[in-house]
Amino acid sequence: MSARYDKIGLNYADLRRPDRRIGSAIDLALGTASKVLNVGAGAGSYEPADRDVTAVEPSMEMIRKRSADAAPVVQASADSLPFGDKAFDAAMAVLTIHHWPDKAAGLREMRRVTRGRIVLLTFDPAHRPWLTDYLPQLAELDEGQMPRMTDYARWLGPVTITPLPVPRDCSDGFLYAYWARPEAYLDPYVRSGSSSFWAIDGVEAGLQRLSDDLQSGAWDAHYGHLRDLDELDVGYRLVLAD
Repeated sequence: MSARYDKIGLNYADLRRPDRRIGSAIDLALGTASKVLNVGAGAGSYEPADRDVTAVEPSMEMIRKRSADAAPVVQASADSLPFGDKAFDAAMAVLTIHHWPDKAAGLREMRRVTRGRIVLLTFDPAHRPWLTDYLPQLAELDEGQMPRMTDYARWLGPVTITPLPVPRDCSDGFLYAYWARPEAYLDPYVRSGSSSFWAIDGVEAGLQRLSDDLQSGAWDAHYGHLRDLDELDVGYRLVLAD
């Protein structure tokens, strides 16, 4: 089974280390559920160790990166989950839904196999982090691949949506995690950990402008106050459906 992360996942284990604060928020959202399904599970980030977790992941490259003590994993797609109705107390999907070919079908499947809460960590495409000032193609990509916040209620029924602020020193190198560390975006190795940089072209001019602004002090004149914050809402959202 081919999947985008067969290529993207090469540096994933080093660059996408779960952040304990984000993990705590996801764990809290799962409530008292004991049997949990993790859809689009990747290498196992944010899977709670004290619950009975089953993982679903389409990419064999990502499956190979799962540790020996990780939850058991099934190679499958979100839109065709190989489980019976209401088989799990809760289900989770972390920064993955934008990769699904049929998002509505995937969420319907999650609802079918889950008798309790669904927990999604996703991104609001209406949000515009400062990086999009330099790389507007990221905003276009977000608009094209990320569900709008109104889609979740349409697909899942009533939902609760709350911002999930990202810590300044976040250990998980997802796209906008380096909001207070702009120099990181100039490193191609760091960029390789984000699927968005694999999906856009023509980044050289924007990155050169960022480099110039960091050298001249223009970035700090506009955004330098961010370096003093402990956390920031850069558009990531927890979506809960009961």
